[in-house]
Amino acid sequence: MAEPLLALRGVARRYLSGDKEIEVLRDIDLDIAAGEFVAIMGASGSGKSTLMNVLGCLDRPSAGLYRVGGVDVGELEPDALAQLRRERFGFVFQRYHLMPHLTAADNVQVPSVYAGATRSERISRSQALLAQLGLADRAGHRPNQLSGGQQQRVSIARALMNDADVILADEPTGALDSQSGSEVMRLLCELHAAGRTVVLVTHDEQVAAYAQRVVEMRDGAIVGDRRRAGATIAFVAPGKAPATPTAAMRPVTAARSMPLRFIGARVGQALATAWAALLAHRLRTLLTMLGIVIGIMAVVSIVAVGEGAKRYMLDEIGAMGTNTIDVYPGRDWGDSDASQIKTLVAADADALAHEPYVDSVTPGVNRTAVIRHGNVDVQATVTGVGEHYFQVRGLRLAQGIAFDSEAVRRTAQVAVIDANARRKLFGAHADVIGETILVGNVPCVVIGVAAEKRAMWGGGMNELTVWVPHTTASARLVGGRRLDGIIVRIKAGQPSEAAERGVVELLTRRHGRKDFFTYNMDTVVKTVQSTGRALTLLLSLIAIVSLVVGGIGVMNIMLVSVTERTREIGIRMAVGARRSDVMLQFLVEAVLVCLMGGTIGIALSFGAGFVFSAFVDQWSMIFSTNSLIFAVACSTAIGVAFGFIPARNAARLDPVQALARD
Repeated sequence: MAEPLLALRGVARRYLSGDKEIEVLRDIDLDIAAGEFVAIMGASGSGKSTLMNVLGCLDRPSAGLYRVGGVDVGELEPDALAQLRRERFGFVFQRYHLMPHLTAADNVQVPSVYAGATRSERISRSQALLAQLGLADRAGHRPNQLSGGQQQRVSIARALMNDADVILADEPTGALDSQSGSEVMRLLCELHAAGRTVVLVTHDEQVAAYAQRVVEMRDGAIVGDRRRAGATIAFVAPGKAPATPTAAMRPVTAARSMPLRFIGARVGQALATAWAALLAHRLRTLLTMLGIVIGIMAVVSIVAVGEGAKRYMLDEIGAMGTNTIDVYPGRDWGDSDASQIKTLVAADADALAHEPYVDSVTPGVNRTAVIRHGNVDVQATVTGVGEHYFQVRGLRLAQGIAFDSEAVRRTAQVAVIDANARRKLFGAHADVIGETILVGNVPCVVIGVAAEKRAMWGGGMNELTVWVPHTTASARLVGGRRLDGIIVRIKAGQPSEAAERGVVELLTRRHGRKDFFTYNMDTVVKTVQSTGRALTLLLSLIAIVSLVVGGIGVMNIMLVSVTERTREIGIRMAVGARRSDVMLQFLVEAVLVCLMGGTIGIALSFGAGFVFSAFVDQWSMIFSTNSLIFAVACSTAIGVAFGFIPARNAARLDPVQALARD
């Protein structure tokens, strides 16, 4: 004798209700052969719906054995049960259980998404099924635009989408008028005639009369099992192969590995579902994104402001020569004995110029003196320098030329003045080349004007500076050989710290002792960079707090969403969704919310940068690619981290309880 398609032996189902255990099914023995049309009848509370849930693998027996095609269902893992529901069973529910945000065609296609069908295959089959059921012109309508009978036909089309062997119908006419009910029963009879096994749950004897076999239940037990006179076990329509356990029931296997196109279909479906859910609750979605928007905007803007400020300071330092080492007499800044040290001389600069790591050297002699032209005299800083000074300090000339080595050698009475000195003595736009000015009591011919340059960090904006050859300053202004400093420019690619050690060793050897100190601009650059990074990190950490708060908001909303959409989750599980499918759906939704929030936050950051540049002249916000990538990564990570718990809760829902939730 062939093994039954569905076989239950001693099946019981018990539920906890408070401290009590309620037995809904008691010692059920039932065999259903392939190709049968079976009606399970009973009053409300008799256990017939629970029995159907067990038959459809939506629920597990508390005791006893249930075999599908010879396979013990109790030994199957959740994913294998999902595969069994997806490939072997089609459900037709009393309340239709269509997803309201999907069209009729999309509702029909849901089982095939989890089965791994391509988009073209899904569309083709759903259109064919809806056409066969007389709904070709309603494929693009949502459930609330369909009548009850039309919704139930969509539900039947969904049950057939994966070519299910067994159709399980729970009170399929209970919510329909008599005409629609008759139409639905006619469709079920046609499915049976085509070779499918149909199990119908009803309390209506007129509906049960369509079946070949009627199983009666009372108080959780089978009290009757009768066949209609002349009924056959398996009626086969012309052209359909006989329905045998082997033909009607493919082997139950473990969950298969998923091809890439299947994964793409799952992700695509999850994205589509997430987008539809977000659009359905626009205000809630915007409020959920608000925390992410503020957090991402704060992080990106703070990083951009910090980067802009750091770049500005480095540019200012770079204009002074970042690869320079200054040498001054004394032990350190403010040394009272520095003025008595006379060992730092021009010969030291000449000696340093021959070192292999040195690009150029300029001596320095500084004094404050009165400069005069005509009847205008002002106080200015007079600096005696070498011919390489303007190169070393990165100063550019707006007019004229700088003095050369010949002028230094001849102690020439020539001068380069800055823009402030020109403005005070001659006017802002005067051509001063060839004019003579008195520097102290020394007449000097102006041969160049340095381009106007904002002093570092806004200081020294009103200082006047005049540069003359250091030999001229020493011989005619100072009256001595002693230098106030030497500036050494290091060759590109040479390590700054090693060069500084070389300068110290050479001058110590020449002086016989270390009576000077050095100031390495590279140290300043590194300090500025380190300080900038620390400040940006600190402010970013503060901004990230708002991201975390936003993430908690996302998690709370997603938890509410899981509660609101419990029935939808149950429907998806009933048509074959794995736990991983449900989890993916809600994770994608959380990530999508956060990514949209992150995108809006980045856009607002660029807007803030535009406003910032309109009010701040010294520097602008600099948006780096890394900061934008970091913002996107943060959005994604928050979506995954704070969406995980709601997604896991959704995936762990029991299908039966989820379907029963109002």
